[in-house]
Amino acid sequence: MKLIKIIFVVMFHIQMVQAETIKVAAIDWCPQICVDETRPGYTVELIKKIFQDSEYTLEIDLFPWSRAIKYVSEGKYDALLAPAKKEAPLLIFPNFPVGHQRMCFFIDANSAWRYENKQSLQGLKIGIANDASIEELNSYIKEHPEQFNYQPYHERFVAQNVGKLLKKRIDTFIFTKNTTLYELREENLHHKIKSAGCVSEAEIFLAFTPADKKKQQINKMINYFNKRMAILINTGEINKLHQKYDI
Repeated sequence: MKLIKIIFVVMFHIQMVQAETIKVAAIDWCPQICVDETRPGYTVELIKKIFQDSEYTLEIDLFPWSRAIKYVSEGKYDALLAPAKKEAPLLIFPNFPVGHQRMCFFIDANSAWRYENKQSLQGLKIGIANDASIEELNSYIKEHPEQFNYQPYHERFVAQNVGKLLKKRIDTFIFTKNTTLYELREENLHHKIKSAGCVSEAEIFLAFTPADKKKQQINKMINYFNKRMAILINTGEINKLHQKYDI
């Protein structure tokens, strides 16, 4: 997959101070993270607000999800946007999430199946992204690996799983509700696919590298993030972003 690079520069106008770059690894995951300079995604706009008028600049590079996790874990990048805690448990998480995700099952619009509990999954072939953590289903997935059709997450994940679904190669796939609904509208497939029930909601974060060599500077970044995030929560800025992206 070709590397897509987005650079957001947070202006800092104090003489003789060199801005420090926070290198962020992310994925194309609209409406959370989008390849669109005018509507870059609500988590992207949020972290831009957090580091606005600070000593930091943000550099965001987009990768497939597994590679993004690896680069941050190894310290090649400073932070990962935007995992749930169980997706990247070795990273360092600040006090506040940047959003929430809810994983839902999607089916052919003509299907009558619905997700009710783990037992309702028996016998199904299920599409799922590599390195996805689905809190209440992780034990079931581990016990029944033969039921799951894994695929790396990239910008065509939803479209490819819709294709598998319509060709009867899988019975359902599970992915983030907001992103799947967004992609279905973009691809004009919303009339062919429908949601069939969701699992529990999880918080998503700007999570930081655990690399020892960066410990001091990462702690400083996290402290700044926590202070600014608390202010934005109190001012209602986050709700405005959610409204902008129909979250």
